[in-house]
Parts: sequence; structure tokens; C-alpha cells
Amino acid sequence: MEKKFIGAGLISGLVAGLFAFVFARIFIEPQVVKAIDYEGGRSAAEEMLAGGHGGHEHPEVFTRSIQENIGAGVGSIVFGLAMGAIFAVIFTVLWAYVGRRYPSVDPRLVAGLLAFGGFIAVYLVPFGKYPANPPAVGNDDTIGSRSGSYLTMTLVSLVVAIAAVVLAFWLLPRIGGLYALIVSAVGYLAIVGVAMALLPSFDEVPTALTAPDGAIVFPGFPGDVVGTFRFYSIANQMILWTVLGLVFAVVLTRLATRRTTQAAAESLR
Repeated sequence: MEKKFIGAGLISGLVAGLFAFVFARIFIEPQVVKAIDYEGGRSAAEEMLAGGHGGHEHPEVFTRSIQENIGAGVGSIVFGLAMGAIFAVIFTVLWAYVGRRYPSVDPRLVAGLLAFGGFIAVYLVPFGKYPANPPAVGNDDTIGSRSGSYLTMTLVSLVVAIAAVVLAFWLLPRIGGLYALIVSAVGYLAIVGVAMALLPSFDEVPTALTAPDGAIVFPGFPGDVVGTFRFYSIANQMILWTVLGLVFAVVLTRLATRRTTQAAAESLR
């Protein structure tokens, strides 16, 4: 059965990755194009201020068409498959306990709650500290620090979320479901709150470029592009985790139906 769960996770991740890519291609990519156009214009303005001629462009290794179609598509599918595999492994471990202790619980409910928790712990909480930014937002010199801090925040959130679930199950027979949920949630929020306070912050949205006399040569990064990009980034992840949970639940239903049919056929022999 564990192998079937892994297969269900891979199928779910594949479908979720495809949905996420289509959404990103339609809604997020135009914001990326605006950010890249801004970056190109600002670079030209900076070069002119420095005494250059402006307009110098570095050759692209891959064209924008390849990046936004093949590159983004492959990236979304690979990410979806990875999330689907991890989702299946965690579900297998979780269901091994829940199914044994609480056999009346529907596994599809467990899958749905796991998808919701994954969206919160893996994406939304780290996003609260380090929101997604379009190209041209962020200093090249801090890429390593920003990436490391984001990864740290994600790992802390995920590990603490797993610990909170374990704590909730341990407290469940002792203080009841409601209080176990409250204690675990408060503990999770407290620890990730401390992590957010301790980790460094980065505010690197480009401001207006000015000449020595104070005149504005090039405007600051458009706030509407940043806001729209972040909104669609959240929506994109919501779609990925929702589709992942729904498809996984559908595959579970098919597996249960097939198992029931096989059991009925064997009983008639």
C-alpha cells in the first residue's frame, strides 16, 4: 500500500504542477516581463549617469520564450513531483498512526488537512517573513543571505509544524481535541514568531534613481507590480496545494474502490 501512496503522490504532484504552471504562465509571467523591462531601463539609466552610452545588453543564454515556457514548465512539474512525493511519504507515516488509532477517520480528510497544513507551513509562514519578489527586486550581493534565511525559515516552520502535530496527538487523549489543537497551534506560532524576529530582514525594493542635482532620472520600482506579483504567487501556491490534496483524495477513493471490488470478487470464489 505504501508504494500505491507514493504513486498517488507523484500523480497528484504532476497534475498540481501542471495547473500551477498554467496559472503562472497566464498571470505571473506578465508581471515578470514588467519587472525585467524595468530592470533593463534602470540599468541603462545607471550606465548613462556613470558616463556610458546606455543601452548595452548582455546576451541571454536562453531566450525569454524558452525561459517562460519550457524552463518554467519543467520547473513547475519537477517541483510538483517533489512536493507530491514528500506529501505521500508524510501521509503514509501519518495514516499509519491515525488509521490504526482512529479507524473511522476518512483518509481523504487526512489528505485534505495535510495539504492545508503543507500550504501553511511550507509556503505561507515563510512568505510572511520573506515575501516573493519579482526580478529586479533585491540586491545581488545579498542573494546568498536571502536564500539561506528563507531556507532556514522554511525548515523551522516545517519541523515545528511536524512537532506540533506530534504534540497534538500526544495531548489528544489527555486534554481533548480542542485543547490539544489550541496548545499545539499556540506553540507553533510562538516558535515561528521567535524565528521570524531573530532572522534578518531584507527591504531591497529599488527606489528612484536620481542625478547629482537631485533630479529623478528613473522612477522607483512600481509598487503595483510588487503587490500583484505577490498576490498571484500566493494564489499559485494555493492552487498547487489544493489540486495536490484533491487529486490525492480522488486517487485514494479509486484505490479503496478497487480494493473493495477485489475483496468482493475473492469472497465469491
